[in-house]
Parts: sequence; structure tokens; C-alpha cells
Amino acid sequence: MSPSWGVSLRGAVSVWCRGQRQGVRFVLNKEGRHVQTVDSDGFEAVFPISNVSQEDGGNYSCSYHSRSEPFNMSYPSDPMELVVRDPSLPRPNISLSPTGVTAPGADVTIRCQGQRRDVRFFLHKAGDLNPQQQTDPAGAGAEFLIPSVSRQHGGSYSCSYRPQSEPFVSSLPSDPVQLVVEEPSYPKPSISLLIPSWGVSLRGAVSVWCRGQRQGVRFVLNKEGRHVQTVDSDGFEAVFPISNVSREDGGNYSCSYHSRSELFNMSYPSDPMELVVRDPSLPRPNISLSPTGVTAPGADVTIRCQGQRRDVRFFLHKAGDLNPQQHMDPAGAGAEFRIPSVGRQHGGSYSCSYRPQSEPFVSSQPSDPVQLAVEAAPLDFTNTNIARLGLCAGVLLVLGLILAEAYYSRPRGTP
Repeated sequence: MSPSWGVSLRGAVSVWCRGQRQGVRFVLNKEGRHVQTVDSDGFEAVFPISNVSQEDGGNYSCSYHSRSEPFNMSYPSDPMELVVRDPSLPRPNISLSPTGVTAPGADVTIRCQGQRRDVRFFLHKAGDLNPQQQTDPAGAGAEFLIPSVSRQHGGSYSCSYRPQSEPFVSSLPSDPVQLVVEEPSYPKPSISLLIPSWGVSLRGAVSVWCRGQRQGVRFVLNKEGRHVQTVDSDGFEAVFPISNVSREDGGNYSCSYHSRSELFNMSYPSDPMELVVRDPSLPRPNISLSPTGVTAPGADVTIRCQGQRRDVRFFLHKAGDLNPQQHMDPAGAGAEFRIPSVGRQHGGSYSCSYRPQSEPFVSSQPSDPVQLAVEAAPLDFTNTNIARLGLCAGVLLVLGLILAEAYYSRPRGTP
């Protein structure tokens, strides 16, 4: 007849009653009282209820009898609730714990929070006509436990409540939450973003790649646990474009995938990946190197990064590396990065950037680069190496004498 959270106040609804006889009179009953009759030539009858009021809420059943024998009636149908949605009741809020993709066998708690006491909460799953659970809490909120989650529990859930004094009047449903259950047969995908570690330009464009191990699936891009884009792919990967990048696009992203026919049975999400947005309005920091010039192997090097504001986090970048080398939260407006016992692998071009503590995914432009040049290691003339060189010379001398002896001892005239 209607969803489990009811029909709208002042709306319209129709009640269907179906029997096993033709040419009978159907009767609609509300809590044992006849409210409508319909003479039908077929097996069923429709009872319209228009301009629904709170008084129309209640338990309904139907029965039928021969038109000529009004007092010989069928047994009534099973009862059915008509619940009236009252938009003046504040909608509840709903939340899910844990969030994200849930492993099979885990326990899930769905919390529903309202603004008034003395109510009964109902949990609804999209596609089911009847509420999943109901509870009468002592306060203004309720918890619904789903123990040992499995694939059939995946779906979209919402909740509503009804005042104890008006058991057939309901609030509007909450916004939905998605319970997504991990599909163990779907390996975890990988995610990549081919930009430098100091980020993508404000109002620029970037593409996120997601690669799985199944073809013909739907890939989902998530930002901090919330779905932001979906792509149906015929191959093993999907590309998610982000154009006209704003500060709000910065954050932690992951991706997952699922069969197009099973929306709530999903792969485990990929490892997270940061999208950092470069804001040209932030002053660029300065960078310096100590000691300067060519550095001897084994020496300690300090790279200093200086900005113009406090409450920032500094990041050190090395050209060719996609991820920052180090980060630091200094007390002032500058930071020092120490590289102890420098080796040849530390040589390269370094720059630094910073991000405000209040906007952890917004970055300054990088500083100008500095070059860390490491002196080539000197030849090692230790006693051990001298002995090795002497041994090699001796072997070469013996080989030369053997060849000379062979040459001079051959018969004359031999070519």
C-alpha cells in the first residue's frame, strides 16, 4: 500500500483487497469497523482514501461476502497498518558505525537520533515494505544492532519515529545511510594521482586512476568515506576527472568497485591518497642549505624552510619523488630538516612548501629549489685494498712469465 514509514498527510492512497471469488462485495474494515464497501465483478477491489488525515491512520483488514448474503462473510485478511507521515515532526538523524566498507561477520550499529522523548523508532531498509526493527528508547535516540553482517544486510537504511500517543502518525524518514558489505572475492584496487607532492593548482584539472582485477564493474571514487563519483568500466580501470579544482576538493581519496547488479557488495577500498590543492595567494617560502657547496659523504646537512606565518606544517620535497620526504610542525614560522650522514643517494634538487593547520589539504606554491651536491667517494687505499692490488699485480706478473716462457721455448721456424 505504501512504504513502511507511511503516506503523506493530505495525500492519497489506495488499498487493494483480493479474494478467491468473483461477483462478491468487498468490505474494508478499520479496527473491526466497516468503513467502505465495493461490489466487484472480478477477484479484487480497490478502496481509495483521499485527503489523508491523521485520523485515517490505523490497522486495516478486508473481507468479502455474497451480495445476497451480507451476514455470511469470509474470514478477514491479515491486518495492515496505514501510517500517516506528519511533516511538522522534525526528521531524525541517522549514522552508521563502523563507517565505510564493512567486513563480513562484523557487528554494525545504526544510530537514530530525534528531538523528543516518548517515541518509538523504526528502522527501514530500501526495498522492504515492512520496518526491519523497532525500539522504544528511554531518551530521544535509539540504536539498532545488526550482528555478524553478511551480504544480505547490505543496502540503504533510514529511520523514522512515531509518538507513543499517536502510534499511526510518523515523522518523515531520515536521510539514508549506505551499509556496504565487503565482497571477499573482489581484490582491493589501487589508486593513483600523477601530480607532484605539493599538489594541483587551484582552478586546474586532475584525473584520478583506479585499477581493479575485474572487468565490467562499477568503480566508485570515495572522499573521506563518502561516494563522490561512479564510473561503469568495461575494462580493469576507471578514470575520474576533477575539473576546476577548488579548495574543497582537497582531501583523502580512495576507490572501490562492485558488480553493477549488486550495489552494496563491494571490494575493500584502495589505500588512501591525498589530493593537495595549491593556493597561489599563500606566500611562497624560502629555502636554504647548510653547509653550502659540495658536501662530503658522511656529513650532516640541514635544510631550512622559512615562511611568513605560524600554525603551518612544512613539507620537504625532492625532485623526482611523488611523496614528500618529511614534514614538520614548527612552533614558529620556519622549520629545519636534518639529513644525517649524507650519502650519494641524498643528492638532488630540494624544495619546500607549507600547509595551514586549519586547511591540511591546501598548500603554498613550492619554494625555489636548492641543490644538494654530494662529493664522490675518494679511492679507498686501506691496507686491505693495497694487499688486494699487490695480489692482482703478482698474478699478472706470473701470467706474463708463463706466456714469455712458452714463446721462447717453441722450435725455431714455428709460426
